[in-house]
Amino acid sequence: MSSRLQRCEGPDLLPERQYRAVRAATEALAAPLSSEDCQVQSMPDASPVKWHLAHTSWFFETFLLTPLLRGYRPVDPAYSVLFNSYYVGVGERHPRGRRGLLTRPSLEDVYAYRRHVDAAMAEMMACVPAASWRNRVELGLHHEQQHQELILMDIQHALSCNPLQPAYRAGEAAHGDGAPTQWVGVPGGLYEIGHDGNGFAFDNEAPRHRVWLERFEIADRLVTAGDYLRFIEAGGYRSPQLWLSDGWAAVEADGWAAPLYWREGGDGWTCFSLEGRKPVDPSVPLLHVSYYEADAFARWAGCRLPTEAEWEVAAGQSRLRQCDDRAWQWTASPYVAYPGYVPATGAIGEYNGKFMVNQFVLRGGSPATPPGHSRPSYRNFYPPSARWAFSGIRLARG
Repeated sequence: MSSRLQRCEGPDLLPERQYRAVRAATEALAAPLSSEDCQVQSMPDASPVKWHLAHTSWFFETFLLTPLLRGYRPVDPAYSVLFNSYYVGVGERHPRGRRGLLTRPSLEDVYAYRRHVDAAMAEMMACVPAASWRNRVELGLHHEQQHQELILMDIQHALSCNPLQPAYRAGEAAHGDGAPTQWVGVPGGLYEIGHDGNGFAFDNEAPRHRVWLERFEIADRLVTAGDYLRFIEAGGYRSPQLWLSDGWAAVEADGWAAPLYWREGGDGWTCFSLEGRKPVDPSVPLLHVSYYEADAFARWAGCRLPTEAEWEVAAGQSRLRQCDDRAWQWTASPYVAYPGYVPATGAIGEYNGKFMVNQFVLRGGSPATPPGHSRPSYRNFYPPSARWAFSGIRLARG
């Protein structure tokens, strides 16, 4: 493909530099892993690292190269099925829960696929008018950054299933600041939420609209592992009155007794992280709890979870600590469309809108979120039972 690269007059090099930086960051995340690590799929909700590497290339190939670059030839037509995630409008898809069975193409073939796509993207950005591709390239880069976090989520889960409990990387986990909780009061009134139009945003962050909020208070810091240990020791997982019905059913069916990756032994509680299994540090923000657990803890603490509007208003006032780099924070808000929301036309419109059911919104960002990827209006979302995301708790009251 690189032999077809043409020299054009006055190309805008900034998007190409951004493209290369994001693509390189993805491969850097996979660099510590063996080919066997990249192949494994530990549960249907997770995907092999190899699949993430291929799918993020499939996105650019499908939505940019095929429609815009004249003469573009895919590496293998089968990839259009194997690496399609959920875009029904594009065509057939390999079953999500069976991605770990894709031993072919090999990891080496997938890296060759990435190089093929990267060379073609360089050609397209050099020679095709930027108005035709700029917005979609930006969407593709933010899409790939989402998969960078998914790579870390999914490989942590996979490695946790290994009896050897191997670490993804060496080093110490982050420590908490030890500061006590301060409650931030926010007056009731009419506020605007949603993306303000400056810079990139996903379509589910718009349109900006007004919401009425009653006066409330929100914790300036996240719930810590030590806070949650007290909930466990107080019998939180044995007290059905604290739980939503579906949450208590999950506790009983799946045997929940602690956050995901926690284990109690002779030396106390330990937690498996990307740095391997280590003693639970009571000062660090809690991670890997479901919406059900977050809601039960809030009820036990005499508080509640904030709505996403409350969270965004408080975050926009720059009064929250640990806002966007320690944990995605469950809110009490179901993931639904904003008033006036209209999804994009065509298959790209499947990106967000069709998932607006049976999910809850999380706000903020985590240690695995790429720098600059999050913003106060960002709406992450997961089913209420999900625990493998880097999810935590911020309390509200009033």
